Amino acid sequence: MITGELRNRIDRLWTEFWTGGITNPLTVIEQITFLMFARLLDMTETRNERKAMRTGRQGTWLFDEADKDLRWSRFKNLGAAEMLPLVRDRVFPHFRTVAVGGARFGEYMKDAQFLIQKPGLLVSAVNMIDDLPLGDDDTKGDLYEYLLSKLTTAGINGQFRTPRHIIRLMVEMVEPKPDEIIGDPACGTGGFLVGVAQYLLRTYTSPEGILEDPETGEKTYTGDLLEPYRAHIQSGMFHGFDFDATMLRIAAMNLLLHGIEAPDIHYQDTLSTTFPDRFPAHAANGLDVILANPPFKGSLDFDDVHSSLLSKVKTKKTELLFVTLMLRMLKKGGRCATIVPDGVLFGSSGAHQALRRLLIDENQLEAVISLPSGVFKPYAGVSTAIIVFTKGGRTDNVFFYDVAADGFSLDDKRDKVTDDDLPDCLARWRVRDPKTDTDRTAKAFFVPAKEIAGHKYDLSISRYKQTVYQEEESEPPQVILERMERLHADIAKDMVELREMLG
Repeated sequence: MITGELRNRIDRLWTEFWTGGITNPLTVIEQITFLMFARLLDMTETRNERKAMRTGRQGTWLFDEADKDLRWSRFKNLGAAEMLPLVRDRVFPHFRTVAVGGARFGEYMKDAQFLIQKPGLLVSAVNMIDDLPLGDDDTKGDLYEYLLSKLTTAGINGQFRTPRHIIRLMVEMVEPKPDEIIGDPACGTGGFLVGVAQYLLRTYTSPEGILEDPETGEKTYTGDLLEPYRAHIQSGMFHGFDFDATMLRIAAMNLLLHGIEAPDIHYQDTLSTTFPDRFPAHAANGLDVILANPPFKGSLDFDDVHSSLLSKVKTKKTELLFVTLMLRMLKKGGRCATIVPDGVLFGSSGAHQALRRLLIDENQLEAVISLPSGVFKPYAGVSTAIIVFTKGGRTDNVFFYDVAADGFSLDDKRDKVTDDDLPDCLARWRVRDPKTDTDRTAKAFFVPAKEIAGHKYDLSISRYKQTVYQEEESEPPQVILERMERLHADIAKDMVELREMLG
């Protein structure tokens, strides 16, 4: 959690870029990310130096002797005329070669552009970023999350984040373990991967490991029970793929600031015919958990889709192909929670029915969570659902839940409100029982797979949910008569007044 003062600092930094002529929200975040990374490199090198002095051993340096002037602590004190050419021509290119904790940031920098052209803007931004608490492990992740929230408030074409409370629900439903491998084939800013990291901290902290602020009561989870899994979490657990290089840079920084030193974040068109040659072996048929919100309403040529996907579901629609891809990426028994547009649930085409049949007959479709249509407003009004499934086996019953409210208004403002079905959804999921959850007038209920198959594998909740209509109580005749008499008297009075006015 960040304080109001820290929020104000981010707001001022944001405003500085806008007044400096950089107004695209994604570009602003990208340029701030570059400068944050420059400072983090310097902080890491300082730790390396202290460790070398303490142990007497020389480590792996991020800066050669000839590159010492590229360190944040050196150039931050330069004047505007000196700072801009140094950062643009030497510091920025240096990013392409540097690696931190095994994560090679240069992979995400191949097509990056340093767009700060005004010396004054660079100096102001450097001073503001130097004042941010990037050394505070409990704050820096929240700080970057607040910066990323600007994508939602400002909005850009096709770029909006999955709401964090929806991510949290999905993560809680699949319950990732600290020894598992987690992936997202369309990772965007890395929100789902960060959500897993935060879930692990909350879940694997002993009572003694919870630190509470005496003034605010805010709790910090140290994750002390994760110690045996640290190496795996740092470099083997998280795998994200996207074909937007800017998103990859932001996702890598997001994970880095949340304590994941070497996430496996790759540029990859995961639906493409070319991905098997470049796809990491540990991700193909090897992920334990997938969490995703892939692009909706895209369409590809058949020539651009890998044959292994088309052999399962012959379609050009990306929302169907991504679900098929996730099944391919999971290992047997692997779990997935992903957001899909409602059309996936009830579409009548052969491809739609084939995908649903695949989920039910050859895998275990666990749940369909219907979301209200305003969840992604103001940038998308499409109705969506969360589907949860496990690879392999077969489906006997499917858990349905009808979310009517998610804690925020369903208009474009998305203001905080009291109505929120998400806690109840999670609670009902955790104690679900197909033998007792049979009341289809309730928010949560089970439907047998055989019944679903009989309806062409239709998964829309409206197909199975029963609505109880209550008749309005009619008013007594005497009340109706008295209301009619009052109305007649009012009309008569108005007619008298009108005659008087007309003479």
